[in-house]
Amino acid sequence: MKLKNYFAMFLMGLMFGAQAVAGTAADAVSVNDPYVRAMPPGQPTSAGFMGITNNSKQDLVLKDAEGSVAKKVELHTHTMKDGMMSMHKVDKIDLPAGKMVMLKPGGLHVMLMGLKQDLKPGDNVSLTLVFSDGSKKQLEVPVRKIQMMMKKQDAKQHNKHMHH
Repeated sequence: MKLKNYFAMFLMGLMFGAQAVAGTAADAVSVNDPYVRAMPPGQPTSAGFMGITNNSKQDLVLKDAEGSVAKKVELHTHTMKDGMMSMHKVDKIDLPAGKMVMLKPGGLHVMLMGLKQDLKPGDNVSLTLVFSDGSKKQLEVPVRKIQMMMKKQDAKQHNKHMHH
């Protein structure tokens, strides 16, 4: 009996998508500093990064991501195996209660495959996080150039000078 209810809720969640019902995973989660990596023109893939904080007392699960900017959007992680960095799809990202999970270069990230447009710094792309309860959180995510060597503070200073 319970399963049926859950299914009905799941369907409702799908139908109403963005109109979050109180108490959904999407409501319980806040996203910190999301960005998508700027890519040279013609590059087929990019990646999105962010901090995801679960503000609820329940463990939540991020099960998918969507974005109109790419043909395929997947959750990925990096793992070290035999000294080689490899990247693979994960079915879910666990969001423990009260903790922040970092999606960052070299770790968990949202993979954008088959880009439909060039990602230029200063652009915004729309990404949607999909949780295991069917709720969704839509994000407007800035495209940023990632300077591998620069610390965040330096990058901020650097950007200030660039704009003038």
